[in-house]
Amino acid sequence: MAHAVRIIMLGRQGAGKGTQCVRLADEFGAPHISTGEMLRAAVRKDSALGRAVKAVLDKGELVNDELMISLVQGRIGEEDARMSGYILDGFPRTVAQAQAFDHISEVRPTDLVIDLEVKRDLVLSRLSSRRTCEQCQANYVATGAESSPWTCEKCGGTVVQRADDTPEAINHRLDLYDAMTSPLISYYKDQNKLAVVDGLGTPDEVFARLRTAVAGIKNR
Repeated sequence: MAHAVRIIMLGRQGAGKGTQCVRLADEFGAPHISTGEMLRAAVRKDSALGRAVKAVLDKGELVNDELMISLVQGRIGEEDARMSGYILDGFPRTVAQAQAFDHISEVRPTDLVIDLEVKRDLVLSRLSSRRTCEQCQANYVATGAESSPWTCEKCGGTVVQRADDTPEAINHRLDLYDAMTSPLISYYKDQNKLAVVDGLGTPDEVFARLRTAVAGIKNR
């Protein structure tokens, strides 16, 4: 690529955004900026901010726009993002956030917005079976054959179901996505920045489609 890539990744929770963002970051040398991980890191610190965030996340709600915009603005201003771009995962979630991000990134605007498309019933199934290491945040898929307690293969931590991965919280988050985040598809389509990528298939198959979409930046 002739320049740093600046990419926003959209898609329902459980669509595989995190996995593919890591691969895109490795491929194009841009930092993977996960707002979900930024928030979970705040929770792990158990600060006043972290406790407030935890209460919101445990209910499957969205953290308020002001806080999210502030966190992202600070992160994209760091040297690695200024020099190498970013793969932005989990933000924006609303049109208001997108408009604010357009303003704060005006000097170095986003090149491409990818909608990783996976149907709701499939992501619900994926998230209901997802388990996460409390220590290193590695993700696993529950099959029912795991030992108890379940120990992480990477660090030896305890593997648990996240509080926001219960069926009730998942359905609430998906409802919020449909109501608040889906309008972003039209928003970025109108800017001629949107690429819809099929999220079904093996990780390698999906990644091949994503690479093709990113390669299209050069032709604009």
